Amino acid sequence: MFLEPTCPFSVKAFNKLDELLAQAGEEHITVKVRLQSQPWHMFSPVLVRCILAASTLEGGKHTAKAVMAAIGAHREEFEFEKHAGGPNLNATPNDIIARLEGYSGVKLAQAFAAPALEQEIKWHAKYARQNGIHVSPTFMVDGLVQPKMSSADSVEEWVAQLGL
Repeated sequence: MFLEPTCPFSVKAFNKLDELLAQAGEEHITVKVRLQSQPWHMFSPVLVRCILAASTLEGGKHTAKAVMAAIGAHREEFEFEKHAGGPNLNATPNDIIARLEGYSGVKLAQAFAAPALEQEIKWHAKYARQNGIHVSPTFMVDGLVQPKMSSADSVEEWVAQLGL
């Protein structure tokens, strides 16, 4: 799944992941989240870096998942009103990181500054571009984009489309 952390449709898909794994059976499916930063979500690059930073901390992908869940649960705290206004116009990246630390309980500031994250961020962007991914959420199964899969689908529909 290619997801943007503040996109309401990506949040909807992200919130179905545990149920998908439960219904499909973790022994039958592997879900990989690829982060798809989108420029109209103004703090997207900062939040993507926070999620990747969280993955380098104790707990790894589980910590990253918790940070992404915190973003989704407080999505509007990390977004601009109508993508161009509101109180976040005065927020700095440091404000956003501190806010996310408060919601997630994960200390991100030091990990956020790690130079190695640059390579990881670029890898996510390059992988998406190479596969023609432009929007989120986008679903890929066995290396092929699945345009009929949507965040609006039920988990049961996803399982059926996956043939599980």
